[in-house]
Amino acid sequence: MADKRPKVTAPAGIAPDIRPTVDGERLIAVFSALVEPLGRSLPPSTEVVLHDLSKLPNSIVAIHGEVTGRRVGDPATDLLLKKLNELSEDYNVGYETHLADGRRIRSSTMIIRDVTGQPVAALCLNSDLSVWESVQDIAASMLEVTGVRHPAKPKGESRIDAAPAAESADPEVFVTDVDQLAAHLIRQAVSNVDVPVELMQKRHKVAVVRDLKDRGMFHLRDAIDMIATTLGVTRFTIYNYLNEIADEDESDDEPLPIGKEA
Repeated sequence: MADKRPKVTAPAGIAPDIRPTVDGERLIAVFSALVEPLGRSLPPSTEVVLHDLSKLPNSIVAIHGEVTGRRVGDPATDLLLKKLNELSEDYNVGYETHLADGRRIRSSTMIIRDVTGQPVAALCLNSDLSVWESVQDIAASMLEVTGVRHPAKPKGESRIDAAPAAESADPEVFVTDVDQLAAHLIRQAVSNVDVPVELMQKRHKVAVVRDLKDRGMFHLRDAIDMIATTLGVTRFTIYNYLNEIADEDESDDEPLPIGKEA
């Protein structure tokens, strides 16, 4: 008997898989071989990480350094997922993030594309600023001993110049487990709506799904099921929300009729 169940297709809102390409694999091989020598040429307080985007979410394929405590096979960060969803520059240099223990990290992320323009990899540098803050404090104390006054460090602030703000107001989160990453993304999206899940109406839940789409949540496997469970709806409802969001985005992109310009 033929299967009469309706077929479910992924709506436009779900991020497409990044497929391996011959040129992409060549680039990943080249940059993988560079991670260790590049890391050894930089101070020990800097970590070099290479992500293979076809392996998302567990995309780390090469790493040198211990700044974030991650290993090969660990997942991408929330910031990298979001960047893959945005039509923006392929690099973000010198933004500041924080580790769970409070240490300040200065990071740079660069997207690597193949000859067709498809993103295939991401090269990331993470530098622990606490080491340099300690060196700066020692230098300042030595200058004071020799009679050279150094500007006092404001309480709670570092004398190291503040890095340019990251694209997101949220700090980048470095995790070693996909479930941690998913939980963080969902927590942030629900918090932004500022309504308890049990009191949410449809418009609130659609707003959560839109936020998660913008954050790149749908690059994660089983994202639909995780979001549906959190919002207390079915996975088919999440598909419907994504279709509504896609329709809204398309209507926003349509040109206004002549004579109707704002």
